[in-house]
Amino acid sequence: MGNNETKRRAVPAILAAALALAFAATQPLYAALPAAADRETPIADGPVDGAGLGEWTARWWQWALAQWVEPYRDPDGRLCALGQDGAVWFLAGTDGTFDALRRCTVPAGKHVLVPVINMIHHQVRRGVGPGCRALQAAASVNNDHLVSAVVLLDGRPLGDVSARRVRSAGCFPLDPDDEASPLAASDGYWIMLRPLPPGRHRLVVGANYGAPDEAYGGMRQNFEYVLDVGGPLAEEGNTGAPAAASLAPR
Repeated sequence: MGNNETKRRAVPAILAAALALAFAATQPLYAALPAAADRETPIADGPVDGAGLGEWTARWWQWALAQWVEPYRDPDGRLCALGQDGAVWFLAGTDGTFDALRRCTVPAGKHVLVPVINMIHHQVRRGVGPGCRALQAAASVNNDHLVSAVVLLDGRPLGDVSARRVRSAGCFPLDPDDEASPLAASDGYWIMLRPLPPGRHRLVVGANYGAPDEAYGGMRQNFEYVLDVGGPLAEEGNTGAPAAASLAPR
């Protein structure tokens, strides 16, 4: 996944099933459609709890890489509540090797961060390997070659996802509590959702890169969430506890 100085990781983003793939194939036309034109957009464009979207994407990576198992390896939603804390509920994509259908109970009143498709590039050790500008450049490569990206919420497209690219303003430590933590930069496509009304919602994500000569340059993301908003956190076994031997620690 990298060389002796850096490691490159990629995490999820989009469509589950043939319907999702069909949307991805027609992305240029579909992106022109208005997002939820007959109601307030579900997308939050401003700061959330005092932090902008770039800061939240850095926090997402810090969260994902700090867990006993990467949340984007979750096959069915059993890891939905893993490490969740604060004003924003983090969803996960996949590592690009499988399609996921997950059920997740989300507390009411939480914003929801959706990783459509994205990359991270980081040092192995603090000060060893590329500097911040080089990390940013490495993280951007595949995202310069987005082929398609579609996100549906309750059957409605959330507009032109290609306009939702978020790059690191600078670099951030993988562990915010460790002054010696390696630095990282991220780049990709993200959507921050406003708190959803209580009840059941369906989120479908599909996206892919078109940079076959690059690491993860052919990544395709296909995942779907059934979100039960306002239910008890431990419902359906979503406690964040290890649930299967197949999900071994890193």
